[in-house]
Amino acid sequence: MKFKTLLLFLCLFVAATKGYGQVLLKGVVVDENNISIPFAKLFVKNSADLRTIADANGYYEMRLFQGEYFLVITSPGFETLEAYVTITEGTVEKNYRLQSTLFQDLEGIEASAKKSNPGREIMLKVVEKRDTINPWAYPHTVEGYIKATEKIERFESNKEKRQRKKKSEEDDEIIDPNGIEDPFAEKRKEDEEFANNMNLVEVDFIRHYGGRNEVKEIRNAFDQRGNKRNTLYYTTTVKSNFNFFDNLLHLDDLHQTPVSSPISGPGILSYKYRLEEQYMEGDLKINKIKIIPRTTSTSTLSGYIYVIDSLWLVQKLDLSMEKGNLLVYDYFSIYQEFSHPGDSMCVLKKQVLDYGVAYKDQASTNTTVVDFSNYNFTPNFPPKFFNNELSVTESSAYEKDSTFWKEKRKVELTEEELKYIAVKDSIYEYQNRAEYLDSIDREFNRITVLKVLWWGIDRRNREKKTQWSISSFAALLRPIYIAGPRVAPGFSYFKKWDDERTLDSDTEVSIGVLNADIKGTTDLRFRYDPFHFGTARLRFSHDFDAIRGYDAITQIYKRDNFIEATSLMLGNEYEVLNGLYLETNGTMTERRSLRDYKFLDTDDILPNNDPTDFEGYQAFILDVTLSFTPNQKYMREPKRKVVLGSKWPTFYVYYEKGIPKIFGSDVNHDYIAGGIMQTFKIGTLGTSSYHMRAGQFLNTKVLKDADQKFHRRSDPIWFSNPLHSFQGLDSTLPTQKISAEVHFVHHDNGAIINKIPFMKKTRIGLVIGAGALYVPERNWQHYEILAGLERNFKFSKRVLRIGVYGALSDGNNIKPTPTWKVSFAIMNNRDLKWNF
Repeated sequence: MKFKTLLLFLCLFVAATKGYGQVLLKGVVVDENNISIPFAKLFVKNSADLRTIADANGYYEMRLFQGEYFLVITSPGFETLEAYVTITEGTVEKNYRLQSTLFQDLEGIEASAKKSNPGREIMLKVVEKRDTINPWAYPHTVEGYIKATEKIERFESNKEKRQRKKKSEEDDEIIDPNGIEDPFAEKRKEDEEFANNMNLVEVDFIRHYGGRNEVKEIRNAFDQRGNKRNTLYYTTTVKSNFNFFDNLLHLDDLHQTPVSSPISGPGILSYKYRLEEQYMEGDLKINKIKIIPRTTSTSTLSGYIYVIDSLWLVQKLDLSMEKGNLLVYDYFSIYQEFSHPGDSMCVLKKQVLDYGVAYKDQASTNTTVVDFSNYNFTPNFPPKFFNNELSVTESSAYEKDSTFWKEKRKVELTEEELKYIAVKDSIYEYQNRAEYLDSIDREFNRITVLKVLWWGIDRRNREKKTQWSISSFAALLRPIYIAGPRVAPGFSYFKKWDDERTLDSDTEVSIGVLNADIKGTTDLRFRYDPFHFGTARLRFSHDFDAIRGYDAITQIYKRDNFIEATSLMLGNEYEVLNGLYLETNGTMTERRSLRDYKFLDTDDILPNNDPTDFEGYQAFILDVTLSFTPNQKYMREPKRKVVLGSKWPTFYVYYEKGIPKIFGSDVNHDYIAGGIMQTFKIGTLGTSSYHMRAGQFLNTKVLKDADQKFHRRSDPIWFSNPLHSFQGLDSTLPTQKISAEVHFVHHDNGAIINKIPFMKKTRIGLVIGAGALYVPERNWQHYEILAGLERNFKFSKRVLRIGVYGALSDGNNIKPTPTWKVSFAIMNNRDLKWNF
């Protein structure tokens, strides 16, 4: 049994990375018009266990031993295809074309309804032509202009109004440091209030499109007025493409699931179409067709599509998204207008996005208008023009003046927007006077009783771009700590250069009340290469340290888990190549027992134990982490890089070496671990994540407790991250030999649970998962499955997810054991992702 279980884990791990001894067969499954067919199934005839499923772009991969095979390729709405393939040495690439049966099948469906429902017939004709009228079926370049506007309505309580009035009175003193009456002060306050309730972004760009997954946006100009932390969407074209001629719209920064397009073969089965009106525009008859989702669990769009009769070209569309799966916004609508050169293509010329979100204290109403012009469908792209760099912002993009924008602006500004720009420019000019900046800095640097007691003291030097802070009296106190209460004053320093390099440091000194001992830590971080995330780090510490820093909350506070450590660490992080990250750390530490320390007697309230007794020793440890995400997409800014992600998993290797003798080091061990992790969407069925990991010590000649590796036991009640831990593991398992673990989680994003009547209105999502652990030296096998319900809530301009879960655990050391848990998670506003 042990051998079989180990073999299973090794097979899973190896199969996910590379099929040893097998040959890669890859390609794309397309229809008769060379449009990819998402999620087509492929398997070997008479050997159905040799199978795979294409991704959302029709791309597939299989690994087969050398030989001859008959492949079967299937997809709903298409004829089944059998194909002969010979597998030899080296990668074999085969593309397969399936013949559509969709329109033949639909002819027999609702035949009587068609006569009274010409909207469906009209859309069938549009879908039949979509592959030729779709501009994204052809390489091209296009010039574009984006104007994104946010209007903010604030809701103030009486207390907040009083605070604002008080601050306004204080600002009067700041604006007029010399006591001279300012006749424009009242007008300036009104302008500032107006300017603070609006944000505006303008972008001028050229977008190049070379075919599937080949896109590059060159941003010639970018102007942002207002708060950078706004809710504006679509200020770049590379994160989302509203191409309704595709089967699915992948809007990862907007919507939890891909959106099924109503102008597609699968869309015909997902939506109802009703002709509401026919009218004339010049010589053209326009059909206004209402789009109604058949089931809101999978179809998320509703609205209207306007079709030119006889030509069957889309004139415009006006669609709205259901609220349920929007990541941030409360509503979102898309309006598009098309031109029709030669009556043969639908070329997007205008796009308007209306969206908004409301919180307890304010509501944001947003509009993004995009103008596309000067299409070129006969571009000549140089070799290797398209790569993982999807967008480039020119170095001069942020320096364009008003004359440039007057010439380039393709969408007229409203009177309110013109006023906003004038007011914002006036405020900027006023607020950048030396006198005003000095007065602001004096107020910022002023020491008050409240700062001393609660907020902390800060001092800023605007000219040198530095700032330092001293912790407040409240922050000094550590009433609950190992070896008794402590008093811990802290100091921080930050400096930024014009080229985006930064230096920041944190220093803390703590004094023990019970033992009168002095501890301290200083941490320095220097970002020397912002584009490659190059960061050097130096850390000196004389403090308490945990032996098992990553353990259950019921174990981590125990006295036997703590030691005293004096250490010096030097580290460096750097992106060597795109997607390839190298992190190295060297640490010299002297470790000592806490046996001579006094402890508060709290055993009657919270039982504890005695500290670990050992002779002090030195440890010099080097660790290296190498991680690689193939095909990582990114945007290039003038002084930094913005990572957009990849469809590939992340592979990582970690190596740790306890080096003996150097600097008197008493340790000697080697540890290596590796893993794979990825998050991906399965069409409209939800989002899946997995993490597979294995590791072992290669050398344990002198292995200390603090250097042991272990699998943490589970927390009670709290649902820990299921991609890195287990919910029903009742023991902490130190391990020196090989061990392996697998984790899987799937969020249905409403695809399953919304099929239950009225459930979509609750916005509750279903999550399922599983995990397995094998530790052979402990003869320990652990398995668990889990399921839960989650719901998102808006919380202080963030998105909070609350979940309730049930887990069932089993293994060779426990009986089947159920447990219930809860979790709270905050969505990362930067990448709009959860921790699992």
